[in-house]
Amino acid sequence: MSTIFFRIQAFTALILLLAFLFISSGCTTKQQLSTSGLDLPPSNMQQAEADPDLAPVVSEPEISLDQELEALASTGAWEDPQTQAEVSQDATEPEKEAPLYDFPVVVNRQVEMYLDLFQGKQRKYFGRWLARSGRYSDLILSELEASGIPKDLLYLAMIESGFNQRAYSKAKAVGLWQFMSGTGRDYGLSITRYVDERRDAEKSTKAAAAYLKCLYDEFGDWYLAVAAYNGGPGTLRKAIKKTKSRDFWKIAQSRSLRLETKRYVPKLIAAIMIAKEPEKYGFTDIVYEQPLTWEAIEVGPGLSMAAVATLTNSDQTEIKLLNQELRTSRTPMDRERYLVKIPSGTKMLAQSNLPRLHSVVQTEYKTHIVKKGETLSNICRRYNINTTTLLKVNTLTSRNLKPGTRLRIPYQNVAYRILPEGMDARIAAQDDLILHTVKRGETISKISGRYQVPAELIVAWNGLVNMHKISEGQQLALYMSSTSPTARSLSSSSTAANESSMLVLSDSRKQLVSQNNQQNPYTWYMVRSGDSLWTISRKFNTSPDRIKRWNNLKSNLIHPGNKLKLKDV
Repeated sequence: MSTIFFRIQAFTALILLLAFLFISSGCTTKQQLSTSGLDLPPSNMQQAEADPDLAPVVSEPEISLDQELEALASTGAWEDPQTQAEVSQDATEPEKEAPLYDFPVVVNRQVEMYLDLFQGKQRKYFGRWLARSGRYSDLILSELEASGIPKDLLYLAMIESGFNQRAYSKAKAVGLWQFMSGTGRDYGLSITRYVDERRDAEKSTKAAAAYLKCLYDEFGDWYLAVAAYNGGPGTLRKAIKKTKSRDFWKIAQSRSLRLETKRYVPKLIAAIMIAKEPEKYGFTDIVYEQPLTWEAIEVGPGLSMAAVATLTNSDQTEIKLLNQELRTSRTPMDRERYLVKIPSGTKMLAQSNLPRLHSVVQTEYKTHIVKKGETLSNICRRYNINTTTLLKVNTLTSRNLKPGTRLRIPYQNVAYRILPEGMDARIAAQDDLILHTVKRGETISKISGRYQVPAELIVAWNGLVNMHKISEGQQLALYMSSTSPTARSLSSSSTAANESSMLVLSDSRKQLVSQNNQQNPYTWYMVRSGDSLWTISRKFNTSPDRIKRWNNLKSNLIHPGNKLKLKDV
């Protein structure tokens, strides 16, 4: 009997839990915490994010949060709504047909506190936010208007992040609109080890507009919607139920909401008032940044922003600014194609240059002065190189090092260039191509370590969709400068051939490999990144249909690393 009783109790508890979850459903809370390591502070993020142009930065509105809350607490009790005077339009300007604000603006002690704060202690911050708003205003206003919500909500991004795409908070919120990872994903934002679309200005704004509209549809009041955006809709539902009021100012008089959530409404109102009339509040010297504009071009995985800058003849910093969502300064390695943003007016140039983009790993050197107590092993671990390489580069015959000895430390650097149009392959051949045949048990990481080539570059060179999916016998192309110690050692090594690696000359990243059978009328062509059947057919004075017939291709789809039978016709 007792067993049946406990089973009934458990079943009842389950039903109650499901009912609670159902009732609590609606707009996803912004404050839910993520357990993903992707949202950790910069010290735990990927090494690539140390790039100053891509590294996360602390959200400026959070820097002086304690000062802000202390000032807000000193204002005393929150005023009753009846004592608030709604801000009217300036009667001396009858030519203004439209209202100045499309968000409900009122003034009370809390709003006045923020007006004073922005003009006083936080003046330098607010001025910087105003200037930065020029970069995003057109984009955000367009999305807000399309969503049918107040365009003054533009300034919600100001008080959330200071208009900074890379802003993060101690609560692990990220981007212009400070999305938590869970809410971001709920509204269609991709968050992976390679991409964080919370840092994408356009996509995150679309998500924020959808989220704000959802909140307004639920609560029917913009003050409540804004409070829910910060504190979460679940928290606001409880506050409404406890106070039996749907008036934000009455709720604010209670302890049902934290001060951090209450502050959002007066803070936003003050930001709107100053931003709409900056000169009135003493901001007369603001130089607004130019609007963010771009075009997009489809590229493969692992393409670096340095390469994109070469394609468009642009500065790397500008390319990174347009692609703040890329966490590693490269296009995602888990996507076959990716739309990368490039400066407006450069798309035709980039498309023309892409088939002729040539990258090669070249060796450069830095100097290390041996300190007392340092060993060869210590130095090799510090610079992630093997001892044999270090000894050879410095023509050392002994592993014993004297303090003060100057060592040349080799490191790999990727160089990009655009080959001249129509240049003969043999004339253009200035670099070494290593063709490596994958052996059983080998991974991209192991091959990367052996050749001292970044793994993502191997992926990009070979058009791999997934760096974890390579097979035994697969041939991988690696482009290394002939000056590279690794390339030289491979070319002279007796074991290189045994390990199925060989050196051949590159020709604008389009390799011609002869078949062992010299009687074969066909020439073997290795497909490179950017190739298509049409571009290859032009090179060999033939047609795409013939190439398909010679190679038994059923579609126009080809991949870098493929070998095609070709002949001049």
